[in-house]
Amino acid sequence: MEENTTQNICQPSQNDCSVCGKCTTREEEARRQGLTLYTILVYSENIAGVLNQITAVFTRRQVNIESLNVCASSTPGVHKYTITCYCTLEMVKMLKKQIEKRIDVIQARYFTDEEIFILETSLLKISTPMMLDNADVCRMVRLHGARIVEVNPTYSTVEKTGMTEDILKLYESLNSLGVVLQFVRSGRICITKSYTEQLDAYLAEREAERANG
Repeated sequence: MEENTTQNICQPSQNDCSVCGKCTTREEEARRQGLTLYTILVYSENIAGVLNQITAVFTRRQVNIESLNVCASSTPGVHKYTITCYCTLEMVKMLKKQIEKRIDVIQARYFTDEEIFILETSLLKISTPMMLDNADVCRMVRLHGARIVEVNPTYSTVEKTGMTEDILKLYESLNSLGVVLQFVRSGRICITKSYTEQLDAYLAEREAERANG
């Protein structure tokens, strides 16, 4: 089982983005409500149906998932779910506890942005004729550290990897020039600031307890 759920996909009209506009609005609204953006890392056995069990926990608590990324972890046979959501500290603790009650879940942990290294990837489809007619388009791509990965007579594809804020700045800059045809952001990926994978230490401790028990 290897899944990747991508959110915040839009095909904006010129100088308009109903999705990305909501990103900023959502963040401001969450701050006013005293909510924090938490990243929850969930490790589970590679078994079908686990994703539904995990997302059901958020649904029952009426907590909206902002982004979700699922992939194989560095531990053989274990999958890693990277989930972001706005909630209170009390709620994220409850979510962690409820997720860990799922039979096939090995461990769940939550982090604030200061506790992890974060990256996202984005792709922008832009008009090639408009790009060739406006030198500011390529200048904006270079200025934001992005790269053009495909060019054809109709459209070109720009790739940008970095922090969410940097990706949205690139989008806003290109969209202000009226060249954006499509825009997509991946779910967040992250690693913790601990030296090794914390799951490995947890599994070693659990195995030692079983051996001694």
